[in-house]
Amino acid sequence: MITIKNLSRVFRTEEVETMALSEISLTINQGDFVSIMGPSGSGKSTLLNIVGLLDSASSGSYQLLNQEMIGLKEKEKSKARKENIGFIFQNFNLIDELSVYDNIELPLIYNKVPSSDRKKRVEAIADKLGISHRLKHYPQQLSGGQQQRVAVARALINDPKIILADEPTGNLDSKNGNEVMELLTDLHANGATILMVTHSDYDASFSQKTILMKDGAVISEKTNQRNVDVFKV
Repeated sequence: MITIKNLSRVFRTEEVETMALSEISLTINQGDFVSIMGPSGSGKSTLLNIVGLLDSASSGSYQLLNQEMIGLKEKEKSKARKENIGFIFQNFNLIDELSVYDNIELPLIYNKVPSSDRKKRVEAIADKLGISHRLKHYPQQLSGGQQQRVAVARALINDPKIILADEPTGNLDSKNGNEVMELLTDLHANGATILMVTHSDYDASFSQKTILMKDGAVISEKTNQRNVDVFKV
């Protein structure tokens, strides 16, 4: 699914050179649920942005579905992103002027999916995530947990190969945050591949494996017992 080898990212200004990522190597297989933890400035979000094709590495290799992503032109990266990646953000990134239905539908419009198919797919994913009764509402009329469910629906609407979640519970209370983590766990149990950045040990415990980063490098990896126990049942 994802193979990263000796990946580095350097940010340069006229006076300063900052090594955000240093020789990162990791593999994420289809169906994995992996969390990334580390202090602020450790490189977590930079790595997620490169995997999501929102940023480019300075050196190294990043293969997605056996295709090299480093060096792709912007148009090629945009195509790969639309076809393969779903994003879930801490701040939801919903468009306030659009209804829940329209927010979920938007990626399908970008991918030029016919109107009749869009309606079926939006209604199906809304039903799956328990937000069918909210389709005519607007983001500001929803609770934080409901807004994140809309964001998850939007991320899933194009059947992405991998879901990238950046602090998905960061703006939620514990109850809504737990619901979102249970939702991600259900998606994983049904075959989704998930890479999640988090500051929360509790959220990370839902993943199969946690990668710990510091100063732009991977310093350890561990298997999480909660997820192992769930799949033993």
